[in-house]
Amino acid sequence: MSNRIAPKLLAEFIGTFTLIFIGAGVGAVVGGGAGLNGITAVALAHGLTVMAFAFAYGSVSGGHFNPCVTVGVLAAGAMRAGEAAGYIVIQLIGGIVGALCLSAVLGGAQTGLGMPTLAHNVAIGATFLTITPAAGFTIEALLAFFLVTVVLSTAVAGRAGNLAPLAIGMTLTLNILMGGALTGAAFNPARALGPMVATGNFSDVWLYLTAPIVGAIVAAIMHTGLVRLAQERMAAAERDRAARTPAE
Repeated sequence: MSNRIAPKLLAEFIGTFTLIFIGAGVGAVVGGGAGLNGITAVALAHGLTVMAFAFAYGSVSGGHFNPCVTVGVLAAGAMRAGEAAGYIVIQLIGGIVGALCLSAVLGGAQTGLGMPTLAHNVAIGATFLTITPAAGFTIEALLAFFLVTVVLSTAVAGRAGNLAPLAIGMTLTLNILMGGALTGAAFNPARALGPMVATGNFSDVWLYLTAPIVGAIVAAIMHTGLVRLAQERMAAAERDRAARTPAE
């Protein structure tokens, strides 16, 4: 392993491990029947963890901690395929190790270890709601789309400067506030797979692994299109300015 890639992989492992240990850990401790207060706690746990470690490791690895973010950055042309593959593997390992460690300290998998699940007959206002796999796929893909859009527009494009981790952490928090009661709001294959491996429960694993990737790719395509459109407008403005200069 080269000296250049090793620090990046270590940073991604630590960040992903921490996200699962703290984020899924709060979900396990709070439990499923805690209502809005519980969802708020889980949302803040994830958002603050990603924000803190993105500040800590953003300059090292970019602070992805999520395979769908890595896929989005790759699809936007901001990293090489080999490096992206290393990121994804180490993120999945970090998620699994984090969930196994969480299982060890909680005395087993009886709490569910914060594993995301589709809602079944959950009381939402005055009605009871069940999320179908199709609806769950759409929700997870959209949440990933929102996250990757913010990552590409702030951290990758550099528009938010040093405040990019704050924007990313806030997006994570808002996503979970909306989707936590519906799908568990993982929108992160490592966040979903870790608790699934630790509990031995792989319900809807295909959904939680593929939906965020789809959302990430769509976000990358739209980001790339907007960047090209902005560049074309700037080039046209420069041509117009150059054409007017002799007359002036």
